Amino acid sequence: MAFNKKISFPTAHSILLIIAGLVAILTWLIPAGQYDRLSYNKETNSFHCNHLGNDKMLVANQNTLDSLNIQIPIEKFTNGDIWKPISIPGTYHKLDPSPQGIIAFIKSPLKGIMGVSDIILLVLIIGGLIGIVNATGAFEAGISWLAAVLKGKEYVLIILVTTLIAIGGTTFGLAEETIAFYPILIPVFLAAKYDAIVPLASIYVGSAMGTMASTVNPFSTIIASDAAGINWTAGINGRFVMLALGLLICISYIIWYAQKVKKEPTKSIIFDQKEEIEKLFGNMITSNNISKLNLRLRLILLVFVLCFIIMIYGVSKLDWWFLEMTSVFFIGAIVIGFIARIKERIFVDTFVKGATELLGVAFIIGIARGITILMEDGLISDTILYYSSNLTHGMNKGFFINTMLYIYGGLSFFIPSSSGMAVLTMPIMSPLGDGLGVAREYIVNAYQYGMGLFAFINPTGLILASLAIVKVGYDKWLRFISPLVLMLLFLTMVLLTISVYL
Repeated sequence: MAFNKKISFPTAHSILLIIAGLVAILTWLIPAGQYDRLSYNKETNSFHCNHLGNDKMLVANQNTLDSLNIQIPIEKFTNGDIWKPISIPGTYHKLDPSPQGIIAFIKSPLKGIMGVSDIILLVLIIGGLIGIVNATGAFEAGISWLAAVLKGKEYVLIILVTTLIAIGGTTFGLAEETIAFYPILIPVFLAAKYDAIVPLASIYVGSAMGTMASTVNPFSTIIASDAAGINWTAGINGRFVMLALGLLICISYIIWYAQKVKKEPTKSIIFDQKEEIEKLFGNMITSNNISKLNLRLRLILLVFVLCFIIMIYGVSKLDWWFLEMTSVFFIGAIVIGFIARIKERIFVDTFVKGATELLGVAFIIGIARGITILMEDGLISDTILYYSSNLTHGMNKGFFINTMLYIYGGLSFFIPSSSGMAVLTMPIMSPLGDGLGVAREYIVNAYQYGMGLFAFINPTGLILASLAIVKVGYDKWLRFISPLVLMLLFLTMVLLTISVYL
């Protein structure tokens, strides 16, 4: 008996749970091991060396760092540039196995949700804010106005959105915050007769390209350079070149796809979801009762935009983090509620409903974090780092730097945090190039490019959460993004190879 029922690709939640199961199995197969960690205590002005769970206090001076073969200036610790524990070179040691069984697997997504509760709260509050703004009719009016202004020049949207988000990525690591942009911008792009892949790509690719070629990003460039013992300005010219050329390729590719879809909608990768997505987001562009963009609605949109401007300023200038960012969006929702004169009970119901819309996204972020927890508890992350660092012995400069690119791409599956990757790996990886004549800034660049390239498709990163908002499958995203990733990979390898021989 034949079954013709089409097999659908798993949801983002299922994909992550499958990966978590595979990682749990790896903890039974990969030997457990760990590097010693060194951290700085500002209150006591001392170092703390953690070996097998035992904490030893050391004098915080340059001699201590030199004795541990950590080639980092002491000032990087005392002025707060390095605030996380770093790996101590040459201290890797095997440990008793710590395999993660079925109970650990079941607990991992729950631990992950608890571990990223600050990010999840931000996502839910943003969902509530969007629900309030939706209820006022401000989005519909603004989209109608914008569609009229850009009629015939809709491609400008792609250039503006991708470029502005890439600037945010390269300067302060704009990434998780972009989740707020999807529900706002997707209707705008649908009104321009594009499919939902186009706004998804403009936002996500812009962020990924910007963070990949970070120039002054404190969460990758600066902390990685500090951990490598160099000034963060070293290698910045190469990163500017990568940013400019990479962004040009990304924008050109998105525009090519967008114009193809606009001309012939059946060529859309998600054409079979056209009605579903338009029903989900298209109410803003198909309604016959769109409000005129009057003064009140303009003021609501202004407050909404100001929330993002204040958030960006706070993160980049005031050392804000998720609690402060979430507070901005929460206050923004209340202010908009007063401006729109929404009754208290209706405000609460609308806010909660908006937050519920992004609950699935919040779960995805938590499950992804749970995978990292499994690796940490299974003590295999440092083992993978140790064997990766041993791969590069005896290579020539060009092969070495490109091997580092692939190593960092692979490691980012297990350690998706850019700051976490920097402090754990740079003390180990950056000295490897000294004997080959490869300057450490190029290893920092390889770290950024490797993590950034894999971020375009990394299921333990942000892409699955982003896809969940747009209701696009991971398989369809891979079909769209693969040619672009290959083009960027070729560009990256060429630029890295040239850089080490100049």
